[in-house]
This record gives sequence, C-alpha cells and structure tokens, in this order.
Amino acid sequence: MDKPQIICHIEKSLPFTLYDSLWIPSSAKFVLLGSQPRGSGVLQVYEINEGDASVIKNVEKNTAFKCGTFGASSLRQRHLATGDFEGKLQMWNLEDMSSPVYSVSAHRQIINCIDGVGGLNIACGAPEIVTGSRDGSVKVWDPRQKNKPVAVMEPADGEARRDCWSVAFGNSYNNEERVVCAGYDNGDIKMFDLRTMCLKWETNVKNGVCCVEFDRKDIKLNKLIATTLESTFHVYDLHTQHKTKGFAKLTEKAHKSTVWAARSLPQNREIFVTCGGSGTLCLWKYNYPEKRVRESGEGEMMGVPGSLSLLQNSVLTSQPISSFNWSPDKTGLAVCTSFDQTVRVLIVTKLNLY
Repeated sequence: MDKPQIICHIEKSLPFTLYDSLWIPSSAKFVLLGSQPRGSGVLQVYEINEGDASVIKNVEKNTAFKCGTFGASSLRQRHLATGDFEGKLQMWNLEDMSSPVYSVSAHRQIINCIDGVGGLNIACGAPEIVTGSRDGSVKVWDPRQKNKPVAVMEPADGEARRDCWSVAFGNSYNNEERVVCAGYDNGDIKMFDLRTMCLKWETNVKNGVCCVEFDRKDIKLNKLIATTLESTFHVYDLHTQHKTKGFAKLTEKAHKSTVWAARSLPQNREIFVTCGGSGTLCLWKYNYPEKRVRESGEGEMMGVPGSLSLLQNSVLTSQPISSFNWSPDKTGLAVCTSFDQTVRVLIVTKLNLY
C-alpha cells in the first residue's frame, strides 16, 4: 500500500471515436477531440463537479479532429490549436467556436501530431506550434504569422516520405534556443535545432515511433522518451552527446503491445506514464546514475543511462489507450481516452512521496 494507486474516478462511454484529451489550463475542465461515425469532427468540453463530469459544450465540424494543444496560447486566452484529417491547423476560442481565430492548410494529408510552446508561461521565446503529417513533413507555425510556416523539415525531392507519427518541442530555456523532435513510422527519430536550422541528431530504433516527449520543454535538454510498436520504449539521457555514439539510452519492454504514448508528470519530471495497446497504464520513475558522464576509450565524454522503477501498473480496458494528459494544476489528476470510445478521469495517489 506504499505504492501509488491508479484510481478510475470518472468513466464515460461516448458514441464517437476519441483521439485526444486535454485539460484546459487553470480549470476543472477538459476537452475531447474525435470523429463521429459519419466522418465529421467533434469537440466536447467537460466540467468536473461533485464527482462527475458533465458536457458544457458540444461542437461538430466538417472534418474529424486528430490532435490538439494549448501550448502556444497564453493563460489568459487559452486558445486550443487542433490538427484535422484534411491537414488543416486551426486555433479556437472555446467560448465562441463559430469560426477559428487562426486557420491554415498546413499539410496535404492528415495531421497526426501537434505540440505547442511559448504560451501558458511555459518556455521562452515566440509562441509556436509544430505539426507532423502523413505527408512526411514537419512544420513549425507562429500563430501571429498568416499562412506561412516558420520552418519546414521534409525530405528532399525524390527521397522517400515517411509518415510522421509524433512531434515535441524542447530545449526552450531562453529566447534563442529551441529544438523539435519528430518520430516516424520507420523507426527514425530526428531532432532539429530551430536556432541553427539544422539536424542536431538522428537515430533509428527499428520500429515505428508512436510518441516522442521531452521530460520538460522549458529546460536545457535533459531526457527524451520515445515509445514504439511491439512493446518497447526508450529513454535517452540528453545531458551529453557523443560525436559518434550519440546519447546514452535505456530500453525497456512493457505492456506486451504497442506503447502508444508516454507523458511526464508536470510536477515531477522523473515520473512518467506509458499507455499500452492492451489497455494498460504503467507508472515509472527514472533513477539517475551516480555519474551521468564518463570518458569513452577515445577520450571523448559520453553519457551514462540511468534505470527505471515500475511504480504501478493498471488495466483500464481491453482496447488501446489513445491519449493521456496530466493536469498541469493538480498533481496526480489525469484524463485519458481509449478506442473503446470511453473517457476516464484518473487519480494517481502518493506521487508527492517521490
């Protein structure tokens, strides 16, 4: 009983496919994004009150929503950026969703993934949104700039275009530095430096990369989690980069199925959750080694990987858990969706002990 417990506080079955769930910052509300059976997009806002979650807004749009983020918006505005199945990036004022406050045809195909930075008092520099698509490109957008991306990372003409499944911002600890990491269906992981506009690092994990996430966006590069098909995820220590060997890596098998996502706890970056295709959640703690750097045989400095402790695991459903989002305001409060068309509000206890 000393371990954290994963408690399902609220559970609701819904008549549409759920793709993403997000807490509205500084509130007891969350947003669900998904697709109706007829192919239209649905956005619902729920409010938690006296142990239940009730719908306070239900909006339907022509195109199904795939992903969303509040990361590029201020705490005052709390505009939601969404990516849809037609490749459109839009920002919405949730008080009035009659038309988007920002809209651009960002990609030729579905936007699989999205991340935001520079808003919500998280990270430094300009408010930016990064999108990754089935068309093989990763694009960075500034909502203050109409129609044109700030940066485009895509294969040269004639090169194979791989489906980009996940994107994440990191290293945004001052007004100049910022990187984007992208994971692809062929196992490629690429890290782009937005200050120098060059490829900072790349590797291949030999399996489709479902999710990449930095443990924090607003600090110097520290850790990167990458989850893949076939039960495996990797934790990279980004403290030291060796010129040939790259970053130190820890590899773990879990869930006995695809690891759909990893999400670091906002209040403690060493604790994170992984979401499985078998409907399981695993709660992990990363333990740093005694020394994070050692000298290699050639006299170069290289990183040393740490270890992982499994704090708890829980079976929520028999279907894949498609999204997971920690509350930025309440430690241990989370919302997740799964492909059994169910949303769950979870409470994870005793996280303050770690």
